[in-house]
Amino acid sequence: MNRKNFYTGVATGVVSAVIAFGVLNVASVAISAKTKTEFDVTDKINYISGLLDKYYVDGVDDEKLVEGIYYGMADSIGDPYTSYLSKEQVNSFMESTNGNFYGIGVSILADYENSTLTVVSPIDDTPAEKAGILPGDIITKIDGVNVKDMDISEAITKIKGEEGSLVNITIYRQSENKEIDFNIERSAIEVQSVAGKMLEDDIAYIAISGFKANTFDQFSKIYDELMNEGAKGLIIDVRNNPGGLLDVVNKIADKLLPEGNIVYTIDKEGNRTDYNSDKESVNVPLVLLVNGNSASASEILAGAVQDSGTGELVGTQTFGKGLVQNIYTLPDGSALKITIQKYYTPNGVCIQGTGITPDYVVELPEEAGPVIIEDEDTQLIKAVEVLKGKL
Repeated sequence: MNRKNFYTGVATGVVSAVIAFGVLNVASVAISAKTKTEFDVTDKINYISGLLDKYYVDGVDDEKLVEGIYYGMADSIGDPYTSYLSKEQVNSFMESTNGNFYGIGVSILADYENSTLTVVSPIDDTPAEKAGILPGDIITKIDGVNVKDMDISEAITKIKGEEGSLVNITIYRQSENKEIDFNIERSAIEVQSVAGKMLEDDIAYIAISGFKANTFDQFSKIYDELMNEGAKGLIIDVRNNPGGLLDVVNKIADKLLPEGNIVYTIDKEGNRTDYNSDKESVNVPLVLLVNGNSASASEILAGAVQDSGTGELVGTQTFGKGLVQNIYTLPDGSALKITIQKYYTPNGVCIQGTGITPDYVVELPEEAGPVIIEDEDTQLIKAVEVLKGKL
């Protein structure tokens, strides 16, 4: 049963099933008379379950049916960020948040609309890099199953697995116009969410792909190294960074911003919580690179940098997620992820649904692919230009 269709059934009731397209045998769905004209919640769930069990042509998986009720309850809120998580999904979520998992070691750009997985880069010294997977490779099959036949989240989960186990990855490499198979042994992976280097003219460049539990330590190490090398300007790249942990982005912002407010949150009762920085701050000109996939925690950093005047933003309008979630674990290991607060930039702006407009709006070339070549990166080129004007 398609889960999304089941959600719709939960929301709209039996009537929607009766009027759906297809051949309908009215006698087969006739409901016998009952003494009650109104059901309580338990009666109605049991009654619908009974009808499905008795009449659904392919049979019903009771466990999935019950899980669907939990998913439907959370979905009915109408907030895409409030959701039910199964025990398996909780484990996967915690792996992602902690920055450690068992897998092959690739940074992937997931296109949910077109059901594609593109390798941004293999992580250094991981099974994927050692096997020969390259940036730009498109993952087409996992253990022989076409990625387009899977939910993208399921595909990502299938790449992971127990330490020492094997997974067959088929990729399409455009430069060679062919598919290539790799048998790769999974191992423990520490996600490197921060990368940095020194550009020409002593301009430091640091890219942050997500704000995970280990991101602050990684950022601090690279930041301190580049500053000690004599950096005269700093570019921080949070393009395609979907966000992450609130406390982690606040630690990074605290390292960069002068004394003042970084962000504040307000809950349903109107309670305000402020997150502030101390006097320590970056002592060179700063530019942040952002785009439409810079979301949530990335926007907290961008909003704080822009509102405080610490630096300038280059790129395109950010995603527009001004909400904070918390995870509430249930006794059986499943959980609810619930939006509990809205956040506001230091100037009091909630960017939910609108995003942040950069100081310099710069588009990438139309032909640019998911892996951007540095010489063709018009946004990075503009960021360097902005910094040179300040040096």
